[in-house]
Amino acid sequence: MTVRADRRAAEGSGTVTDPARLRNVALVGPSGSGKTTLVEALLAHTGTIPRQGSVGDGTTVCDHDPAAVRQHRSVTLAVAPVRHGDLKINLIDTPGYGDFVGELRAGLRAADAALFVVPATAGSDGVVDPATVTLWEECAAVGLPRAVVVARCDQARADVEATQLACQDAFGAGVAALYLPAPMVDSAGSVSGPEGLYGLLTQGPGEAPAGAEEARATLLEGIIEQSEDESLMERYLAGEALDVDALIDDLETAVARGSFHPVVPVCSATGSGIDALLELLAGGFPSPLEHPLPTVSLIDGGPHPALTADPDGPLAAEVVRTSADPYVGRVSVVRVFSGTLRADTAVHISGHVPAPRASSEDAGHDGHDVDDRLSHLYTPLGATLQETELCVAGDICALTKLTGAETGDTVSAADHPLLLRAWDVPEPLLPIAVVPQERGEEDQLARTLAKLVAADPGLCLERSAETHQTVLWTTGEAHADVVLSRLREAGAHVETEDVRVPMRVTLASAARVTGRHVKQSGGHGQYAVCHVEFEPLPRGSGFEFRSAVVGGSVPTQYVPSVEKGIRTQLERGLTVDGAAHPVIDVRATLVDGKAHSVDSSDAAFQTAGALALREAAEVCGVVPLERIDEVAVRILDEHLGTVLGDLSARRGRVLGTEPTDTPGRTVVRAEVPAAELLRYQIDLRAMTSGTATFTREFARYGEV
Repeated sequence: MTVRADRRAAEGSGTVTDPARLRNVALVGPSGSGKTTLVEALLAHTGTIPRQGSVGDGTTVCDHDPAAVRQHRSVTLAVAPVRHGDLKINLIDTPGYGDFVGELRAGLRAADAALFVVPATAGSDGVVDPATVTLWEECAAVGLPRAVVVARCDQARADVEATQLACQDAFGAGVAALYLPAPMVDSAGSVSGPEGLYGLLTQGPGEAPAGAEEARATLLEGIIEQSEDESLMERYLAGEALDVDALIDDLETAVARGSFHPVVPVCSATGSGIDALLELLAGGFPSPLEHPLPTVSLIDGGPHPALTADPDGPLAAEVVRTSADPYVGRVSVVRVFSGTLRADTAVHISGHVPAPRASSEDAGHDGHDVDDRLSHLYTPLGATLQETELCVAGDICALTKLTGAETGDTVSAADHPLLLRAWDVPEPLLPIAVVPQERGEEDQLARTLAKLVAADPGLCLERSAETHQTVLWTTGEAHADVVLSRLREAGAHVETEDVRVPMRVTLASAARVTGRHVKQSGGHGQYAVCHVEFEPLPRGSGFEFRSAVVGGSVPTQYVPSVEKGIRTQLERGLTVDGAAHPVIDVRATLVDGKAHSVDSSDAAFQTAGALALREAAEVCGVVPLERIDEVAVRILDEHLGTVLGDLSARRGRVLGTEPTDTPGRTVVRAEVPAAELLRYQIDLRAMTSGTATFTREFARYGEV
């Protein structure tokens, strides 16, 4: 089948083949804001599902396990397409809990615009959720088009107008109400039904509700400010009636550009505002053709021309979610950025990841390149899969049985493999150590962990060679609870234990000692004696070895053997409080020794060197050293005093503060013992209402 015939067949089956007819919209908001209910209302209103809360077989939109719906609605990414005219709108329902920022970022990566869902009760509280404001600022930083839905308008304490004003205060410039709620009034002037919407641009239907004149003036001024028609402002100030259609065109252009953000009240229960929202999504939000695409390279890092959303271009898609279905196995939800995915074709899976966590040399996901073959393509509707013929640039589909694919991987043509630049996911900073309940279950645990890490971009796995612990780095307490729950659901019987932070030791003073390894009982024996001067060095100096041997008392060929033996013992460590810890910041000077013409050997002098270090520890004593990390805490200015006091209580040393590019925010830099940071992710979120973030990296080792 030719490409053109292939397209005609796909159009006949309802598959979208023109990227201009696609919209990808991520719904963003806190848990309980009404995102999922809004998605279900849109699906029901457009006839995608027969009733709200169902996809036709009793399965919820967001999860295939009805018993876990309420939990997973806020912790997993779900995709649901709706039809509006000749457009297909992929609604991407993102997690509401801040801990699941990995899946949230994946949803934003797959989207070309974001719809922020704010509950109407925010107005009665007088404040928009601070974490939502932070996400708004992040989207603003990358120029992602945004609009606001005021949801749950039928709830007790709902105040739509106050919430619209709160959104304007919280989100800043360019935010303006597009509609106001208005009661339905009959011809006699009596209230005849539930609230509808009064359009501030069209000035209808019905009588203007209270506050409409002021709200309309704010809206018009915002649109005029964004318009490219410089005469609009003069005409408006002169009192001239402006063409509504022209204003709508300017509004939609500004929304798509990401510089204007209309607010629409929606009541999912009554359907009020649904049509208005669909018109905004269709007319205001950009198609994939208008949205910048991720940077792409060859898999070896070589340059590649920039991508466009061209169905005939090179294939470049990205796995934005990985899950396991009990019937079809692994399911990979994929956003296609360029080219066209077709069933029964060979593909290449590329997964190259950033450097491992600063706390471990063995953490995170491994880079990989594998070839695979697609069998079937599906349109995802929550956990329900509907088979489709193809998926063009700009669309989202689901692939099954790609065993080599992980979340964040690039899917490209087998004969032209590519690599998309990975999206930014905050480093998971809350560790939990897991152990199998019974011996012999280590392999089962390892297999289950590998599946979880492949699916979850916010999860890192560390196997510490020093503490012999398996540590899962998570993004918060709720994330840790869900990870443990998924482990147990998968049949892994695990328990948790306290995370141990690796330590180091150094010598407390200088001393000259003797390492003596002599075994001569007939036949070929072992003979090596070395006199070594040890001294501690300043922090961060590492290990130095010198030879000051004169007269050949230690033959030249055995001097490196002494050094190797000392280095081996340094890595093996010295025992403090029942545990061995590596030794750092020491200088060893070989000053003298003895050798035997027959019994001396490389192995003997290695052993003598190791014994010399152990003897020095006995003579000098050792100083325990703990890991010190440098943290950068990004906070609202109002939390500065609280955070500084908390860092001091954690034995931290503040290095300084500096303003950020965002007004009202400050970065605090400090050195803090790593042992004091094990629960810092939880505590920081609690003391700043979820508005603060931090990063950490190894700084040095310091005395406990």
